[in-house]
Amino acid sequence: MRKKSLGFYVIIIILGSVVGSVLGDIVGLLLPEGVVKQFFMQSAGFGVGPALFDLKVITFTLGFSLNINIIGVLGIFMVAYFLRWLD
Repeated sequence: MRKKSLGFYVIIIILGSVVGSVLGDIVGLLLPEGVVKQFFMQSAGFGVGPALFDLKVITFTLGFSLNINIIGVLGIFMVAYFLRWLD
């Protein structure tokens, strides 16, 4: 078994987050209001605020934020499980 690159792990995290977000939206629509829905829909966030870069010729803003919930983590594990067979 050969070693996976950093890019492979980044792809797993991004794809897993997207899959988890879609599954989270579906679960949010199907579950009635209550403790279970709050548990699955509650998310933790991390972010770096926007930074403004002014180069006199061009100006751009760069920022990053990540909101992850339980279903997002499950999505990451699902994608990792399926992508490990691509070796």
